[in-house]
Parts: sequence; C-alpha cells; structure tokens
Amino acid sequence: MSAQTISTFDAALKQIYTKDEVQNMVYRDNPLLALTPKMSEFYGKNLPIPIIYANPQGRSATFSNAQGNKTPSKITDFVLTRQSDYGLASVSTEALLASSNEVGAFLEAATTEVDGTIHALSRSLAIAQYRDGTGTIGVVNQSSFTTNTLQLENVEDVTNFEVGMEIQLNASGTLRNAGASMTIDAVNRDTGVLTLDAVVNTVITAAADADGINVEGDFDAKVSGLDAWVPSSAPTSASFFGVDRSVDPTRLGGIRVDGSALPIEEALIEGASRISREGGKPDHVFLSFEQYANLEKALGSKVQYVDLRANAEIAFRGIMLNGPRGMLKVIPDQNALPNVAFMLQMDVWKLYSLGEAPMILDVDGNRWLREASADSVEIRAAYYAQMGCRAPGYNGRVTLSA
Repeated sequence: MSAQTISTFDAALKQIYTKDEVQNMVYRDNPLLALTPKMSEFYGKNLPIPIIYANPQGRSATFSNAQGNKTPSKITDFVLTRQSDYGLASVSTEALLASSNEVGAFLEAATTEVDGTIHALSRSLAIAQYRDGTGTIGVVNQSSFTTNTLQLENVEDVTNFEVGMEIQLNASGTLRNAGASMTIDAVNRDTGVLTLDAVVNTVITAAADADGINVEGDFDAKVSGLDAWVPSSAPTSASFFGVDRSVDPTRLGGIRVDGSALPIEEALIEGASRISREGGKPDHVFLSFEQYANLEKALGSKVQYVDLRANAEIAFRGIMLNGPRGMLKVIPDQNALPNVAFMLQMDVWKLYSLGEAPMILDVDGNRWLREASADSVEIRAAYYAQMGCRAPGYNGRVTLSA
C-alpha cells in the first residue's frame, strides 16, 4: 500500500506564479550611448563632416614675407558612411498564445523577445562606440588551445560576452580559419573564461595568443568608435573616412597621454591639461568600473559626486574633478576599454543614424512576420549608424596603470 506523492501527482498540480517582476540580469546601463548627442536623419549615401585644421599662413612682421608666404586654410572632411547591425528573434505561435496573460506565464514571450532583441542591439552599439570598427570585443590570453575554453586578456571585457553568442577569432586584419566559429556555452564573469561548444584548435587550427575575438559577422563591419577616432598610436596616412590624418595627427586624430606611471588622479589632470592646451574643453571622462573604483579610493574624503541625467528615466552617478577649463564628470561604463580613460568634449560628438538606433523594422506595417517553414513568427530590429566627431583634437585618451 502506498500514498500519493508530489512526484506521482505532478501532472495534476498547477504551477502558481507570483506577480513579482522577473529581473533581467543583462546589463542595461550604457552611459556613453545615453549621453552622446544624436541625429537620426542620416539620409543619402554619406555624410561629410568638414574640419579646418590649419589657418591661412600669409602672416609675417614683414609685408613682403607675408605676401610671399600666403597659403589658404587647410580644410578636409570626414565622409561618414553607415554601418548596419541586425537583431532577429522568433517565437512559436504556441508560446505566443500560452504566455499572452499573467495567468499562464511570468513573462509575455512577445514582449520578452522584442525587448531582448532591442537590448542586444543597444549593447552591441554601446560596445562599438568605444572600439575601432573591427568588431573585436576581447583579446585572447593563452598559448594552448587544446581545451574548449578561452581566457580573456582583461577580465573587464567579460561584460561584452553572452551565453549563446557565436564568436570568431581574428588577427592581423583577417579572420582565422576563414571565419570558423564557436558557440559560447558558459561565461565565468569572475575569471574572464569563456567555455565553448568545441575544443578550440579542432575548429580554429590557427588560434594564437593575443588573437582578437569578434561576434560572427561583425569583423570589420562595426561603427567606428572612440578607439578609431582617437587611436592609441598617432594615425598614419591610411585613409580614415577619406582623410589622411598623418598631416596633423593631433587635430585630426586626437591626443594621446601615457599616464600609466602616474596615480590615476594625476594622469587625468595631465590629460585634461594636454587637451586644454590644444583648445579643447573636455567635460566628460569615460572609464571602466575598475578604474573608477581606483579613482574613488585615491580621492578618499576629497571625492565629489555628480548625477548626470540623460533623460527623465536614465541617470548616472559620476565623480567631479577640477580641470583647466572646467569641471570633468568622470563616469564608469561597463563597455569602456580596460585601462583607458577617454576624455571628451561631448558637444563635438554625435551618433548619426538613419532612423532611431536601434529600431523595429516595420516599414511595411508588420511588426511580426510569419515564418514560411515553421509555426512561428519573427521580429526584426536594426540600426544604420555611424559615430562622428567634428573636432577630434579637442578629445583625448589617457593610458592608466593596469
């Protein structure tokens, strides 16, 4: 003789759900993206940003020399082109109907997938704003590839990776193994280790230490962010949106300050002074949470906080520092490059896009599309955008101590 148990009666039991909100654990705050001025009318095939980088030089204390040395102003223009980025998701018809009210589910499947897709695109854009356009979002730090794991060079980059992400390796401007890819099965956010669905060297035989990691399809196809506009080394003659920046690497390619041997507050003051000397008025500094913590601890009781509001719903807390040309608002951002502080004059930057960035693709009036070969519907979102700066020389990057 036996009693009915929870296990044997399972099929007849109801599941009771609370009305508490299910928390989305994906990162939501993107300060640089939120605070960058925006223009969503990027029509046509390109968008020129003209810049004067030298005044006329017909000047001398001697009239004949002034007359003989006349030269016109040096003017060039960065001719921006858009980069596209897509987010797609599918929901089965059954899941759509079964989750259509709070009686049946914690979350509505349609809302979850739409919000998640938009959020994934926002994160993609926010990360790209800091980087160089190559699509690299992390660097490998290991010499053996006989396991199914990759160690990130800097743990701070772990925020760029998600379970289920399809990744590739790149080096020297090309993809490894013709773009072979692997899926991330697990992410250790304490150690920066990515666990993959295959042993690395069975998929990417040429994998090597210091390889870049990019999402499949992103290589050389992303927005040119701060690392492209203000690169770590003085720009060469290579064309950047049609401009040879080597003729004046500072005015056309920003300012570089090595503060790695200085305390962080001194490094930031040095950077602000250099930018101010060149005529810039930096007002925002973006850096990683690790470096923000270093600054906060270094300032101790002298720290001054400031709250910055992007709109009625989005606000960020930062630290105030005195700069040569005004106050600097130092803001932590999980998307920032490790051990680099980007010091910006925000009014010379803009995110140019064709429509909102990102947006649901429903130009035909249909937000959901029936999938031809499955009992499901598809949502599509995208952005078509580019970062632009009309005065690169008013901005800089400060290398900080690791």
